[in-house]
Amino acid sequence: MRYAVFTASTPDWTPEEAVAQLAAQGWDGIEWRVTDQEQAQPPGFWAGNRATVPLTGLEEQLPRIAAITRAAGLAVSGLGAYVPAADHANVERVLAAAATLGAGRVRVTMPQLGSGDYRELMDRTRRDLARIADRAADHGVTALVELHHGTIVASASAAMRLLDGLAPQHVGVIHDIGNLAIEGFEDPLAAFQMLGPHLAHVHIKNVAWLVTGTRADGGPRWSAEWAPLREGQADIEAYFVALRRFGYDGWVTVEDFSTAVPLAERTRANLAYVRELDQRVRTSE
Repeated sequence: MRYAVFTASTPDWTPEEAVAQLAAQGWDGIEWRVTDQEQAQPPGFWAGNRATVPLTGLEEQLPRIAAITRAAGLAVSGLGAYVPAADHANVERVLAAAATLGAGRVRVTMPQLGSGDYRELMDRTRRDLARIADRAADHGVTALVELHHGTIVASASAAMRLLDGLAPQHVGVIHDIGNLAIEGFEDPLAAFQMLGPHLAHVHIKNVAWLVTGTRADGGPRWSAEWAPLREGQADIEAYFVALRRFGYDGWVTVEDFSTAVPLAERTRANLAYVRELDQRVRTSE
């Protein structure tokens, strides 16, 4: 497997700093966050993130992003775009950008729960994805659907209802164990087998459920908070075992949104951890 970092989780670094730091630490690749965002100070994961490539003017940014990534010796594991599947014009742009950067894959976002009748959202999004599959084929890339809490595809089961019959080389799935610890968890190996060739990409982060208040009925109010990889609810080592048993050997992108340790220390420790797990799983066979 090859390991990358999603720049949503590196808000303190400029793109130049991100590639320099990650290359020096020994990562194989970088996954660029692509979106227009609000400004914020200090930089945050979702606003003011300095390692984000703006969607506005994206095409003008690509030569610079390609050059600094290549100069650092990193590959682009994918583009983490925030373009809705229904936004056909901007989906076309990010598909083209993925092809230009040699990324091979780009995420498109799914409708949020509560934004309409679930059945209608699924039907409409399936039509959008059929169109996207055709355009992805023309660009020679894969559009990715991420399993994400709060959306119409929180689980592998939901993703397969959405993607069944669509060509997996053009529309695939990001399996994300951290998101699934919040909503949509299914046994990882069963989920991988269910997805089959649609399993195109893997994200890793972790989450902890904490009591953060009291409900009106007097019971505890639980909230999911991002946690270091070793410390959350998800068993990352068991996840690696399942990936190995399934035969997955593609990109694993880490997006650690915990803040217990400084960013550079966090990314360095995460690479050591996932490589340790990978080696332990391989030698235990």
